[in-house]
Amino acid sequence: MNKLLAQSFLWMFVGLLVTFLTGYVVSINENMLNAIYNGPMVIIFVIVEFALVIYFSTRITKMQPTAAKISYLLYAFVSGLTFSSIFVYFEIASIMYVFAVAALLFGLFGLIGYKTKLDLSKIGTYLLMALIGVIICTIINLFVKSGTFDLILSIITILIFIGFTAYDVKNIISFSNMNENTEVVAVYGAFQLYLDFINIFIHLLSILGKAKDN
Repeated sequence: MNKLLAQSFLWMFVGLLVTFLTGYVVSINENMLNAIYNGPMVIIFVIVEFALVIYFSTRITKMQPTAAKISYLLYAFVSGLTFSSIFVYFEIASIMYVFAVAALLFGLFGLIGYKTKLDLSKIGTYLLMALIGVIICTIINLFVKSGTFDLILSIITILIFIGFTAYDVKNIISFSNMNENTEVVAVYGAFQLYLDFINIFIHLLSILGKAKDN
């Protein structure tokens, strides 16, 4: 495997581990759950996540490796705090099952991105446009509250991010031929792959996940 891609996958795994462990630890601590969800903290964490995405995306070319790694791990940690809700709402067995399905989809389309000789550079623009459309529709559905529409949006979102998976893998490989700081590029690549996997997982969970009996 391409060395830079292997480093990106390693960092992606570390980020996912931080997120899931953080989420699980918070979910079994009632005081932490109350502190996060019974007040404005959850909104603050979501804002921090968006701020970190913007910061990471716009500053990546100017970052030192240590700063890039800290930013990435901080994002994974903050995501874990809000991720705790899935461990509260869904059965562990269901979460593990959906994780396996998400990993299978992610791995398959990652392999396609790795093996394909096609130029995927233009696909990124179309996927981004589609994602913006989904975000707008999701905001509208917050007011409409249509379960069927929500299901359709989840399916479309999964398709968008499995497309992004192939695109991002191909993109990371292309960076191998450039004289960039490989440590920073590997972490940024991991960040992109992390976002792809998390979005595939979350939307699959909304479709296939089994809620706990309360």
